[in-house]
Amino acid sequence: MQTKISTKQALLFTIINYIGVLIGVVSTVLIYPQDKEMLGIIRFVDACAQIMFPIIVLGSTHALINFYPKLSHALQHKLFSFSLLSLAKLSLWLGAILLIGSFFYTGKEESYIWYGFFLAIAMAYIELYRRQATNLQRLSFPTFFEKIIPKITLPTVFLLAIYTNHSIDWSISIYIISYYIIALVIGFYIYKHFKYKWHWNYTDLFAFVSKREYYAYSLFAFAGSFGSFFAFRVDSLMIPYFIDYEANGTYNIGVTLASTLAIPAAGVFALYAPIISDLIKKVELRVLNQKYKEVSRNLFFIGMLLFSCVVVGIEPLFRLLPTYDKLAPSIPIIYLLGINVVINMSTGFNTEIISYSKYYRFNLVSILSLMVLNVVLNYVLLTYTTMGIAGVGIASLLSLTLFNVAKTYYIYQKMRLWPFDRSFVYLLFAMLIILVLVFVAPTSNKALIDLVWKVAVVLLFNCLVLFKTNWVLGIRLMLEKMIQRIWKVN
Repeated sequence: MQTKISTKQALLFTIINYIGVLIGVVSTVLIYPQDKEMLGIIRFVDACAQIMFPIIVLGSTHALINFYPKLSHALQHKLFSFSLLSLAKLSLWLGAILLIGSFFYTGKEESYIWYGFFLAIAMAYIELYRRQATNLQRLSFPTFFEKIIPKITLPTVFLLAIYTNHSIDWSISIYIISYYIIALVIGFYIYKHFKYKWHWNYTDLFAFVSKREYYAYSLFAFAGSFGSFFAFRVDSLMIPYFIDYEANGTYNIGVTLASTLAIPAAGVFALYAPIISDLIKKVELRVLNQKYKEVSRNLFFIGMLLFSCVVVGIEPLFRLLPTYDKLAPSIPIIYLLGINVVINMSTGFNTEIISYSKYYRFNLVSILSLMVLNVVLNYVLLTYTTMGIAGVGIASLLSLTLFNVAKTYYIYQKMRLWPFDRSFVYLLFAMLIILVLVFVAPTSNKALIDLVWKVAVVLLFNCLVLFKTNWVLGIRLMLEKMIQRIWKVN
């Protein structure tokens, strides 16, 4: 197992994600606000899929990453085959349970739940193939299909439903079919680089990795994934119940735009996962601690830079758009969830460290605690206050902050790994000062002028921080190399 991520794969991963973001942002600010109720329904279906997805996976994708490095080539094939078979079996079991349940529940959401089930199956196989692509360090191609195709399909069917006679149910069906196409394409791609086949005898696999160890790890990973939904995505279920689908659409516009800040982190976490697993198994904690600090500073700088641009520029940007009145209610949500993203990025790959260490059970404890806290806070703020979706954003901020603090402290107590150092503190205060000064600076009556000069000033001063200090040396050296190459070409 290599101890460095592929720079090419990391770069391609980020570029592909940002192409998807560009499509998603355009759709979010121009298309989805035209029918926020329909957006709320689709996000409800997606939330249902997110509940069933971990049941179908049952931790097998995490187990694939965890056990893969220590297996021989032949056993790696068997582990992947066993994962494929597990997904098929669990899909059938879950479908049978839903069918039995349909005799007792006939509410208006029943059809949306079934849509969520079929979407969850496709998502499960995509996730399994993506994990194997991570093991192979070939993440860019699967990422292209996973991130781009749904971003094109959803706004397309959205427009067809708005401007033609196509129903919402038809739109949801086409959206789900696109995920099955993605699963097939990625599956063929993985087969090209990893000639997997069905196996029916796994005696040698479970002679090397005991079934008890495998299922114990998988079940803990499942509980963590299942709890993650209630911790991170439960708002998409609670908002329609306590308010309405339109409010859910408004909230999810904010979620979509805020989540764009986390794209660099998603690529780094995905590519580092097998490396972290390997370093922990070799007990190379000193190397891991260095990477922990380096990645935390780099991701904080990127996340805070993007967040600063959003904070100073989102209001004037929305004022330039014809959908401003429908987008404006999402601005507080973007601020609150943006802070969440920056905090999560600044704590680095703490989830991955816990997941691939002998302390992986703590992920279950922390996730379940976060689940209870988030559900309770959402319930209280939705029922006992008039804050509406802003209350949901506050609940998310409070619960996720405590969640990250708890994980970071636990890692330090058990493994003496710490993501922060003096350079991180200097960087934090410098970027906060820049953000506050630009945000409170006087504005003009011209939205375009305010957008350009405020974002430009934020970028300029943060670039000075980057190039005049050694606080984010990794990003600085990478940019300097790129500049030198461009200079040589010219």
